[in-house]
Amino acid sequence: MFKAFFTNSSGILFSRIFGFFRDLYMANILGAGILSDIFFAAFKFPNLFRRVFGEGAFSQSFLPSLISTRRKGVFIAGTFLIFVSIIFILTLLVWYFSGFFTKILAYGFDDEKIKLTQPIVVINFWYLELIFITTFLSSLLQYKNIFWVSAYNTALLNIFMILSLFIARESQGMQIIYLLSYGVLCGGIAQILIHFYPLYQKRFFRLFLIGFKDLYRILTKKAKTHIKNAYQKSIKDFFRQFFPAMLGSSTAQIAAFLDTMLASFLATGSISYLYYANRIFQLPLAIFAIAVSTALFPTIARAIKNTQEDKAKKLLKKAFWFLFIALSVCVCGGILLKNEIIFILFERGSFVREDTLITANVFALYLLGLLPFGLAKIFSLWLYAHKRQGKAAIISAISLGIGTLASLILMQFFAVYGLALASSIGGFVLFILTIKQFGFTTFKEILFYKKAWFILFVLLICEIAILEILLHFIRL
Repeated sequence: MFKAFFTNSSGILFSRIFGFFRDLYMANILGAGILSDIFFAAFKFPNLFRRVFGEGAFSQSFLPSLISTRRKGVFIAGTFLIFVSIIFILTLLVWYFSGFFTKILAYGFDDEKIKLTQPIVVINFWYLELIFITTFLSSLLQYKNIFWVSAYNTALLNIFMILSLFIARESQGMQIIYLLSYGVLCGGIAQILIHFYPLYQKRFFRLFLIGFKDLYRILTKKAKTHIKNAYQKSIKDFFRQFFPAMLGSSTAQIAAFLDTMLASFLATGSISYLYYANRIFQLPLAIFAIAVSTALFPTIARAIKNTQEDKAKKLLKKAFWFLFIALSVCVCGGILLKNEIIFILFERGSFVREDTLITANVFALYLLGLLPFGLAKIFSLWLYAHKRQGKAAIISAISLGIGTLASLILMQFFAVYGLALASSIGGFVLFILTIKQFGFTTFKEILFYKKAWFILFVLLICEIAILEILLHFIRL
């Protein structure tokens, strides 16, 4: 598990480094104004889709079904064809009704902003098709315990966005946004292409060919009954798990998406403050929580399938304490260094000191939810492995509803800060309800680990002492 974790976390870190260079470049060129608000609003849904699919929702349903089905080829081909077709039709609808969908993404924009944003929404929406294919191919490789491709492929998106910003550096206004949006599509194509060689090595192309042949026989009613029955059973089993899993694993992303919509009613720049702060918040969440859960899930799923629940619980305990310590250190350090982090990363060009201070406070409020969101991810694996995606979806819906209600209330008093605080409140609700389903008794057994508590206490004391001394000399 830990080998897979280090592969995932190093790949995610590599990708996020390029992501920060991208955001730094973007902040320098666009600042926090109308241009950045337009791009972030247009890119919000594709980015949400990327995170929901790429960070667990698809693989948490696809892998258990792939493990259990006897006709793997036709299941792979059928699932691929269904999703590619649905997303293609959806993208055409967004293109045809671009005004309607743009209004949904940025409801608070005036008519002039909506008109400027419409074509950008259409361009970015094509990325959905590309990122699904990427996620699908990554899931196939994870089935064979190959994690490096899914960990590193996101860097290609960031690299192409950086290149597009470099090309657009002498451009003005909306031309920059158009070039940046086409850079997103080029990055998506590159993400797909990086999968081809390892897929070829593991003979997946041959499996694809067999699967499409079987699927053609099923559609033309020439397939044998047992092939048809096995395919129908595996597809039904997958979709029974997928839709609840998609909601269950995407609470933080959907909350951020809703925050963007609500922020469009606030002062200009609010969308950008949330975006920049959330980008940094997502770094420890991805490097630790998502990397651990991605590495852990195939092993947990196989252990549960083989009725080895004690083995699964031991793995969960190790993962919990590793995450608890790592994320606690991140929360403590992030809050103490909030101003310095934003200053170093973003304050230059059009991004001024006022933007730094506002974004830093938003970041600190997001960090309050890092522990609950991160820890909830690994305990939700228990529900997914037991094929209780429906229960996970109910938990997510409740936490999302409470978080959204809190956003609507708190934004009235604290503006953009209220949206970030409400997101963290939703995270605590998600964690408590997930633990309730996992079992408070078993969770208490995991918590009772004196050595780990001692290590955590010592690390936090040392961290606070070192940072306070450092801040005495560099505090902004």
